[in-house]
Amino acid sequence: YTVGRKMLRAAWSRLSRKAVSRHGQRPLSLFSSPGPSNWNKVVSDAEKIVGYPTSFISLRCLLSDELSNVAMHVRKLVGTQHPLLHTARGFVFDSKSNLQMRGLIVLLLSKAAGASRSASGLPPQDMVSGIYPSQRNLAEITELIHTAFLVHRGIVDLKEWTVSDGPLKDMQFGNKMAVLSGDFLLANACTGLAQLDNTKVVELISSAIGDVVQGLYYENCNGSENGVLQAIDMATWEEQAFLSHGALLAKSCQAALELARHDGQSQSLAYQYGKHLSLGHKLNSDLQPFVKSSTGEPALFSLFSAPVVFHRQIIGEDQWHQQLQQAKTRRNHLDYSKLLAAVKSEKGVSSSVDLCRYHSNKALEAIQAFPSSEARSALENIASAVTKF
Repeated sequence: YTVGRKMLRAAWSRLSRKAVSRHGQRPLSLFSSPGPSNWNKVVSDAEKIVGYPTSFISLRCLLSDELSNVAMHVRKLVGTQHPLLHTARGFVFDSKSNLQMRGLIVLLLSKAAGASRSASGLPPQDMVSGIYPSQRNLAEITELIHTAFLVHRGIVDLKEWTVSDGPLKDMQFGNKMAVLSGDFLLANACTGLAQLDNTKVVELISSAIGDVVQGLYYENCNGSENGVLQAIDMATWEEQAFLSHGALLAKSCQAALELARHDGQSQSLAYQYGKHLSLGHKLNSDLQPFVKSSTGEPALFSLFSAPVVFHRQIIGEDQWHQQLQQAKTRRNHLDYSKLLAAVKSEKGVSSSVDLCRYHSNKALEAIQAFPSSEARSALENIASAVTKF
């Protein structure tokens, strides 16, 4: 892993050293917010329990000859502002804050649940650190799928292209590379999924891919000019947030227990843990611009983040539209400092904090049925960490 990581860092360094993109300012992972140092400690301790670091769990695929060929073409983007380079740089260099948590949680749940009594066809001697090889393969597949969607998210909407973004041909070429490399990762994930030879697991992960696609569609609709003015409540927000940020983890957790032939109740608990942990962390991520003290320009935030949606519910859509108009500058841009102050003046932030704690508690409840162990304690620490701001 150490040698491979150095090779990958060196390769992407040449590709992305000059890349700066205003389009690519998206979180690179569900768990990519910088967060306090205790979060990194929680993760580091958890990785020791499952046997090896998972921050580069999909390294084998990333170092393949096929992806190396793609990387050679991506070199042509050096010096442009295409977000594909930003995504690649963040994935490789931000290892401390871009931890691939989905794979780690799948492995921790696998170990916490242990071997099932009905798993007569699965010899215990095949387990390594209390985890079956098929469960480790599932963790890698989950990360490959997530990484593929990260790459696809970097596709630039050419309708919004301006001269300041650089030559149009660079954006077009970058989009082609983003589609190609993302599809390559998805193809590898689907191949690995078929090799697990479990129909139910294939159905679960396939449906999760569909959920993510649907969730991203909602995100794009919300981000459009018409979407900004469309009313939304927290029930809709949670539904859409689960599709784009929680379905893959929740269904991967359930699939991990299916591979060990656990009963439906245990699988449901694993699903609930993944679901509530994902929503808790999405809320934590949405809250960051509102709870952190910043100097200089305020951090940008989504107009469909949880605090804003709560704020819109509290004051009503008519007043919200007035606040949007008041926050517009002469160039028709939004003054986020005014919007930030408006949202913080009501109870949108405190309501989001309360909801984050609710989902953290629900995740903790879900794993209490599993035997007490180091793995369960690590899962509890991770669920508790999402409430730290």
